[in-house]
Amino acid sequence: MNANEEPVDGEVLSADDRGAPAVADDVLPDTLHLIPIPNRPFFPGQVQPVNIDLKDWSGTLQSVAEAGHGLLGLSYVEGDNLDGADPRQFPAIGCAVRLHRPPMAPEDNGHFLAQGVKRFRIVRWLNDKPPYLVQVEYPRSQGDRDSDEIKAYAMALIKEIKELLPLSPLYSEELKQYMANFSPNQPGLMADFSAALTTATGEQLQEILDTLPLRSRMEKVLVLLRKEREVAELQGQITRQVNEKVSDNQREFFLREQLKIIQKELGISKDDRTSDVEMFEQRIAELKLPEAADKRIREELRKLSVLETGSPEYGVTRNYLDWATSVPWGVYSKDKLDLKNAREVLNEHHEGLHDVKDRILEFLAVGAFKGEISGSILLLVGPPGVGKTSIGRSVADALGRKFYRFSLGGMRDEAEIKGHRRTYIGAMPGKLVQALKEVQVSNPVIMLDEIDKIGASYQGDPASALLEVLDPEQNSEFLDHYLDLRLDLSKVLFICTANQLDTIPGPLLDRMETLRLSGYVAEEKLHIAKKHLWPKQLGRHGLAESQLKINDAGLKYVIDSYCREAGVRMLEKQLARIMRKSILRLLDGKEEKLRVGRKDIEDLLGQPLFQRERPLRGLGVVTGLAWTAMGGATLPVEASQIHTLNRGFKLTGRLGEVMKESAEIAYSYVVAHLKDYGCDPDFFDVTMVHLHVPEGATPKDGPSAGITMATALVSLARKDRIKRPLAMTGELTLTGQVLPVGGIREKVIAARRAGILELILPFGNRRDFEELPDYLSEGINVHFARNYREVFEFVFDEHKVDKALH
Repeated sequence: MNANEEPVDGEVLSADDRGAPAVADDVLPDTLHLIPIPNRPFFPGQVQPVNIDLKDWSGTLQSVAEAGHGLLGLSYVEGDNLDGADPRQFPAIGCAVRLHRPPMAPEDNGHFLAQGVKRFRIVRWLNDKPPYLVQVEYPRSQGDRDSDEIKAYAMALIKEIKELLPLSPLYSEELKQYMANFSPNQPGLMADFSAALTTATGEQLQEILDTLPLRSRMEKVLVLLRKEREVAELQGQITRQVNEKVSDNQREFFLREQLKIIQKELGISKDDRTSDVEMFEQRIAELKLPEAADKRIREELRKLSVLETGSPEYGVTRNYLDWATSVPWGVYSKDKLDLKNAREVLNEHHEGLHDVKDRILEFLAVGAFKGEISGSILLLVGPPGVGKTSIGRSVADALGRKFYRFSLGGMRDEAEIKGHRRTYIGAMPGKLVQALKEVQVSNPVIMLDEIDKIGASYQGDPASALLEVLDPEQNSEFLDHYLDLRLDLSKVLFICTANQLDTIPGPLLDRMETLRLSGYVAEEKLHIAKKHLWPKQLGRHGLAESQLKINDAGLKYVIDSYCREAGVRMLEKQLARIMRKSILRLLDGKEEKLRVGRKDIEDLLGQPLFQRERPLRGLGVVTGLAWTAMGGATLPVEASQIHTLNRGFKLTGRLGEVMKESAEIAYSYVVAHLKDYGCDPDFFDVTMVHLHVPEGATPKDGPSAGITMATALVSLARKDRIKRPLAMTGELTLTGQVLPVGGIREKVIAARRAGILELILPFGNRRDFEELPDYLSEGINVHFARNYREVFEFVFDEHKVDKALH
């Protein structure tokens, strides 16, 4: 070997003789048996135990023993199925190792000690099935170990290793093992040893094993060492932080224990039970308990004082006392009885809804006149998004009362209202007790949201449990099952909300005063958008008022073409969508300020969702008016002559039972009075008539389309179409009487939205129409009909119509 040559990898030097190689090239065999190892490759000079599955590799170990040289090839192979590894999975370069204490008996569990000797390169496969056998050669490291560059890299490696030593004792042990077996002047072995120190991935370490040029190998190892040092420093920092936290906790624990001992020596110590008893006694002293509640709570307190803290009964009793003393017995907030302030609060938070505001102000006026506001139960009914929940908050603000809201939607267990009995594990009071505990007053405003969506199950009927809560004659002595104490809820103002009344049980509905929120017309929506929704969304999106503006024409187009629902929830969503799109344009840097007008809306929101409603016209076509849970809607009715072969009457349009009966009544009435209305008396005797209500996918029901269907049949029989925009609603009887119907406000809003300004309403609904605000009734011509003869004259007698209009 030349003086400037790197020694053979794996020249193991004894402690006594650092010059003579323990294994020479001519001693290394040309063929090696291979065993694949997972996770990471083995390096020359490395000495560590290897674990294998003895039942898979016992044949390989037996072959090595028979060969006599005690050398084995270890190759890094990815994956778990090592015993069936394909030769293509084996890397070209592996490490020849000497076996020490090879496992031969089953009790050895496949452990043996391996000493890395030298790199080998696979030349040819002699057996590609276990036991694997290959022909190998032993490549040498490339490079002059005495060059200044190599020495510089070696010094850099030593420096990195020295910086690693203080960070972990494991590195120190590895270094001692290396120094005991190898010369520090062997840069190749030093590079391999340094790589083996790191926690790099198997692929990265295999790349080091494959690199024969010394400079390149040391360069790659240096990168791994620096990463290892950074990770070790971060780990040390995390460990210090954890230790500091643990030390603080231990210090606090020891100090508390010392404090307990000092207090015990001085006779001032208190155990947990004494502390609990004193806490509850202090709470009781601050409350104005009714006599029965005071007696019951003190009995439970005496029981707590004799129970052992470790017993289950102690925990149950303590929880009961915690809840019972957390209820604000006798604590009431002072009401603000300033009507001017209440009116300002309601007007500030809500646009329109004048009838609802007036009713709330009447309620507050009575309280101001009496000097106190007693409990009451209000039910706000209206479509989604009209502001029912927010009105409850406004009432609380106007009164200066605490506000608590919980939803009844989907509630199926009456214990949610009245509490669980204490015998159950995990028992708790009902929602009303929880509400009083949270607000800490006995006269809050409690909102029961979605009372029309309450459920029932085998666990009880919550709607029945609410009968006691919402009855002013009973709720002064409301009994919660958990507390088993009478609570006075008579000073609580309950505000319930619902979308419809049909699903609310009659006895429960009878206990509440109903206020209807019919929805908003386009003008009201415009004011709401300008005054409330747009500023709210600007703040939510972090925009200044000067950065993004929208004009009235743009808002009107959004309302008319994208948001036809009764409420403003969809309008708020569309305004938020406009802002998101606008922010994207601002961030693109093209503009610093944006002005949104009508022409920009379709670019921001896409094609309009709604086109302007154009009432259907033609022979046998009449426009009706309908009420839905989403507000009012126009409802065209079509009657058509199918053939004249025989008599018949067909109905389509997904009509409910009541609406089918209305159609049959209208058909019977018109057939019986054909001559009275100028029709051929034999028309229906030979005619198959089809009556259809469009939008067949939408369910429809109710009696209010009676006069609309009759008018469609009369138009068909007279062969006389309605020549002007006209809409009507009213129930028709078999004798031709027109009965009043509900939802007049919503229906008028729907007609105004469709551009129909002439209506026919039942005479019994005259008061409902006259009570409408001026902005709804202005410009609308209404004919009030007592019977169908008057309806017919308003529709088909032009002279009478002109006279009525003038």
